[in-house]
Amino acid sequence: MLDYSFDLSKKDENTKIVCGVDEAGRGPLAGPVVAAACVLPDGVIIEGLNDSKKLSEKKREKLFDEIIEIAIDYSIGFATIEEIEEINILNAAMLAMNRAIDGLKTKPDLALIDGNTARGFTINTLTVVGGDAISPSIAAASILAKVTRDRMCYEFDKEYPEYGFAKHKGYGTKVHIDAIKAYGVTPIHRPSFLKFLKND
Repeated sequence: MLDYSFDLSKKDENTKIVCGVDEAGRGPLAGPVVAAACVLPDGVIIEGLNDSKKLSEKKREKLFDEIIEIAIDYSIGFATIEEIEEINILNAAMLAMNRAIDGLKTKPDLALIDGNTARGFTINTLTVVGGDAISPSIAAASILAKVTRDRMCYEFDKEYPEYGFAKHKGYGTKVHIDAIKAYGVTPIHRPSFLKFLKND
């Protein structure tokens, strides 16, 4: 369980509001990339809060509701498949993160960005490698982003039931790749991620 000491250590008289920012969906073959920004109350302890990848889906869903209830503010941002294709996935992830921050009503003085890259932000940022296992606000953002994207994949599954989106969430599993080869590319697939089709 994460305590608030890391986030608190980044605050001073000029940095009173800190938000955590993370994204979900850089690796999948389909769907948008989703980012979240989250501002938590000072010193808050959310039991079980951790990197979203280390939690079960059931636990993430439970924490999603708790985070929304506890957070001072949160926002979700997206970058579309068209944007991913136009500016590449890394820049699209940065765009989604920027949109998430811009959507906050509580304007932060500092954004803690999970990972080692921060581009195009209009506020002060600090990159934190493995941040979702260190910073509670980044961990909260990672859960908000992951659950939001997973819920989108359940909707994709209803629209394209042959592809198995509810299970693989758009990642390049054998089942997913075999489905693409059998049924073709859908409008929600990312063409630049499907280079394996050219090798067949």
